[in-house]
Amino acid sequence: MTQKTRITLAKGDGIGPEIMDATLRILEAAGAEIEFDEINIGEKVYLNGNTSGISNDAWDIIRRNKVFLKAPITTPQGGGYKSLNVTTRKFLGLYANIRPCFSLNPYIETKHPLMDLVIIRENEEDLYAGIEHQQTDEVVQCLKLISRPGCEKIIRYAFEYAKQQGRKKVTCMSKDNIMKQTDGLFHDVFKEIAAEYPEIQNEHWIIDIGSAKIADTPEDFDVIVTLNLYGDIISDIAAQITGSVGLAGSANIGEECAMFEAIHGSAPTIAGQNIANPSGLIQGAIQMLAHIGQPKVGEKIQNAWLKTLEDGIHTGDIYKEGLSTQKVGTKEFADALIARLGQVPSQLKAVEFAETGSLVLPKYQRKPAKKKDLLGVDLFVHWADEDANKIGAIMESISLDSVKLRMITNRGIKVYPDGFPETFLTDHWLCRFKKTEGESMSNTEIIELLKKAIAAGIDVIKTENLYAFDGKPAFSLGQGQ
Repeated sequence: MTQKTRITLAKGDGIGPEIMDATLRILEAAGAEIEFDEINIGEKVYLNGNTSGISNDAWDIIRRNKVFLKAPITTPQGGGYKSLNVTTRKFLGLYANIRPCFSLNPYIETKHPLMDLVIIRENEEDLYAGIEHQQTDEVVQCLKLISRPGCEKIIRYAFEYAKQQGRKKVTCMSKDNIMKQTDGLFHDVFKEIAAEYPEIQNEHWIIDIGSAKIADTPEDFDVIVTLNLYGDIISDIAAQITGSVGLAGSANIGEECAMFEAIHGSAPTIAGQNIANPSGLIQGAIQMLAHIGQPKVGEKIQNAWLKTLEDGIHTGDIYKEGLSTQKVGTKEFADALIARLGQVPSQLKAVEFAETGSLVLPKYQRKPAKKKDLLGVDLFVHWADEDANKIGAIMESISLDSVKLRMITNRGIKVYPDGFPETFLTDHWLCRFKKTEGESMSNTEIIELLKKAIAAGIDVIKTENLYAFDGKPAFSLGQGQ
């Protein structure tokens, strides 16, 4: 007798319990060899005083079972509540988010009948680090953190996924024409790793025109790998243009644990009405079955799901007169799918899942440390006067004999020396000090600069050291230099 896989499940909030119950009935009817430990997460836990929305006991169960099937949850507004989705991905090291987006034409209305792509999104870093500060009356900042390990893991995963699934091309999307350090690192690592997979085509798109291409000609893409924020946005765009965000599921994969879910929210306004479409969670569960080594059960469910849609049995969100034959509720859709287990679609392409199992990637190997030289420092200053020349004169006066003010920028644009009077100025200034070319700076010189700034009545709100690694400057230049 096959040993059952024990997983953790959470029914969530809003429509979550309805679509989870429908999904569990389908899994049982299809013969999935699974046992469940159910946990409570989400709105009730938040409102019970736990700002993270999950208890320590629930964490222990998730970490023990390693596999988590999660329905959508509601994060209450206000009150300092943290996003449990982001927290779970980061705590469990779920670095890869995988979202297949494919056309179901003509049974689900779409303008893109040939679309069949997979978006693989970095899942832990970027602006989702959530490091934000208000620095002046007028300016707040959000730190974008991109690491080489994070880039290498997600990009290698994308190529290995393409190789495993018989995909032909991997596309990188970034914005390194503007963010040359952060997105530049992602693009550089993509080029390095792509060279290791000569059998797979590779290409790069700037994210803005790449997003436009997805919306216009998604059939041109196969596997897309990108950073966290961009992936969050384009995966919803891609899901929507297939016909409905409600049809899409996603996998969140780490080295130890994995989480599977629908990509949509908890839709509290339609909760308890038996009208929600369970397809997104069903798709997440199918990805889960492949991950735990039961792809043939997932294949059976997927083909029955395709047959159900092909037969025009649709929930209200995708029901269209002339395309659909019957409008059904959540439970009735599950019943129809269960009745078709063992059948395959006749017009839509039937699936056949290989016994490949989950991807196992090599552990990240840290590179040898580069030679690191301190070249200067940026002093970020809160200064309410809009006269760039006035603050420039003050900052010139605090220069040291060997450390001089090189420029001042305001929101990234150079305003001193030789700024334009038309440039709009806030109360947030970056004042760059550097040694003469080719010389290194010391931390004691930074301290001396700060002492002189304090004595001059300057409010330094932050400092950022300027380094070169192996002789290459590793910091941005102000626009207009």
